[in-house]
Amino acid sequence: MTAFPAHGRLLRTGRTIARVLLTWAIATGALVALDSWLSGFAMRSWWQPPVAALLLGLLTAGVWPLVLRVALPLALFTFGVGGFLLLGAGVLAVFMAIPGVEVTSFATSVVVAVSMAAVSGVVNSALAVNEDEVFFRRARRRAGNGSYPEPSPPGVLFLQIDGLSYETARRAVRDGSMPTLAAWLRSGSHVLTSWHTDWSSQTGASVSAILQGSNYDILGFRWYEKDRDHVTRVSHPTDAVEVERRHSDGRGLLAGGGAGRGNLFTGDARHVSLTMSSLSHVVPARARRMRRRDRVGAGYYAYFANPVNALRTIGVSVVDIYRELRAAAQQRRADVRPRVSRGGIYPLARPGTTVIARDVVVSALLEDMLAGRPVVYADFLGYDEVAHHSGLERFDSLEVLRSIDQQIGRLYRATALAPRPYHLVCLSDHGQTQGWAFADRFGESIEELVGRLCGADVVARKRHLTGPRDSRRTAEGWQVTAALGESAGPIARRLRQRVERAEAVDHEHELVPGVPGEVPRVAPGVVCVVSGHTAMVSFADIPGRVSLEEIERHWPDLLPGLVDHDGVGFLLVHSEEFGPVVLGRDGVHRLASGVVIGEDPLLAYGEHAAALVARVSAFPHCADVVLNSRYDPDTDEASPFEPHVGSHGGLGGPQQLGFLTHPRSWPAPGEIVGAEHLHRVLRGWLTDLGHPEPTGEGAAVGEQSRTALERVGAGAPRG
Repeated sequence: MTAFPAHGRLLRTGRTIARVLLTWAIATGALVALDSWLSGFAMRSWWQPPVAALLLGLLTAGVWPLVLRVALPLALFTFGVGGFLLLGAGVLAVFMAIPGVEVTSFATSVVVAVSMAAVSGVVNSALAVNEDEVFFRRARRRAGNGSYPEPSPPGVLFLQIDGLSYETARRAVRDGSMPTLAAWLRSGSHVLTSWHTDWSSQTGASVSAILQGSNYDILGFRWYEKDRDHVTRVSHPTDAVEVERRHSDGRGLLAGGGAGRGNLFTGDARHVSLTMSSLSHVVPARARRMRRRDRVGAGYYAYFANPVNALRTIGVSVVDIYRELRAAAQQRRADVRPRVSRGGIYPLARPGTTVIARDVVVSALLEDMLAGRPVVYADFLGYDEVAHHSGLERFDSLEVLRSIDQQIGRLYRATALAPRPYHLVCLSDHGQTQGWAFADRFGESIEELVGRLCGADVVARKRHLTGPRDSRRTAEGWQVTAALGESAGPIARRLRQRVERAEAVDHEHELVPGVPGEVPRVAPGVVCVVSGHTAMVSFADIPGRVSLEEIERHWPDLLPGLVDHDGVGFLLVHSEEFGPVVLGRDGVHRLASGVVIGEDPLLAYGEHAAALVARVSAFPHCADVVLNSRYDPDTDEASPFEPHVGSHGGLGGPQQLGFLTHPRSWPAPGEIVGAEHLHRVLRGWLTDLGHPEPTGEGAAVGEQSRTALERVGAGAPRG
């Protein structure tokens, strides 16, 4: 069995009394300093500062939490500024109650309130052992009587470190960047293992499968749906709602009273915050009834209502901005490569994930444990964000990882305060593969490359193909073509030969260039959508899945140009003759038959690559051409199609292996391939602990959910 932290007092009475006395003395000294510094604030007698400090302490400890219950909306929607104003009013009232204390304005009382909050935060941090004791003391104040009303199985916290690969996690444990996980592994309480992602190794596909049980037809973080002429982005609230509607059947991982914090989807949880699919106004009425925002005092509602929290978050955010500017400057001075530009608004936006969201999520998780919620899933985004811009194992990325590990350790120790025992499971939704960004390496983006290869005047070309050959082609033209053909790989040469043979073949689709559509085109009728290490090309004016043969007739330069490009590892197309086909520079893999001609283009991408790519090829919204970046096993690098250093979204390298840390006493999961498989493992562990299987009663069944797909597999119609 997992060793739970012992219940009982976390702070000794003697130390608590000493802390109170010391804090009182320092607060008194701070008031004396403010008296000499502020012109509109004066205390005439020696006894006034200690009395004021005592009353202010009673205000913040006793009266203030009651005031927040009433004034919470003001504090929340002003991100803590309203809280400071209210606290300033309370400070003014305290000073007016002490004879002889002079305060000339409300603004002065606000300055005193902010200064005292800052002093309190500094004192608490200085007296705590790496701040954990402060966390415990605050948690203890929020804890109840420590009992649960009826027998129940142990609760489970699933803590996701976004973007952390298995290999990076192993090295971080070994090298001291994750001391909490290292302590678990060394004590034997937990086991560290890996799991293999789907082809789309990104949060949208992974978390939909982990939480909802299905990621069918999710092709990336963003993808083009030809039937709607729409790019679906899982990070957009409206699109996230639609994706969850398709995949939810009421039987998600968090169904039955669970909670979700900081996720893309709800997992059918009743309690959610910072969850993308719950933000849109188009959330179905059934879903609104099944889940609700947290009650007053929970999660981020309470977090920004507390002025001390707001002040601390602001201060830590400023420090994080400085760290980002310093790290970026160090990379430039040392000429570290690969690297990307880290200027603009990014240094100001980074604390949103590394500090603010992290602290708010931890606050909500603490509330979930104290409320005894059976299962909770939370996503820590900070490491993924910084690794995108800095690199997988650069110093500042590992510092953010260390801060997340520290929060996990605090939550683990805080389980001693919960009314039921809790297990902690740590995992990632995918890894990241590092490399020089495609556009920086090759001088043009993948969208520009596709547009250039598809940019011919298709109407003029059609007239040329159906009319007499022009014998007046310039020598320069054929010499350039020959030079390209001679330097090309064997597959590109074969594709060009196929184009020559297909020139006289009629095809049914007339293309009208220049039709803009709702989604920007990189060339007339051509859409290119990028998702990390994958890019998806769709021909918007031709309905349905466009075949390899059709592509050759309309865009003869596209496929040869792509397979022969140094930044493209392989591409997926659908052949009228052979079905789904994977093309690489030196070989072809026919997925339906398993026949490989030349060198297998999937060889560098692992033993599961063929099955994962074949699955995507069967998706209804699979693009006409899907590209995966080229992965170099010798350097362990690939060039992402987005301007990142560390990236993910495809196959190749660390991005396709997430990590999973679970209690050793639980059944070993074996090899896990795909996020849907991971969902079944997590669901099985919950069942083994005694959590009831969710039934999904009363829930609308999405057409791409587990239930709908199981019905189709059994021969029943979807419903």
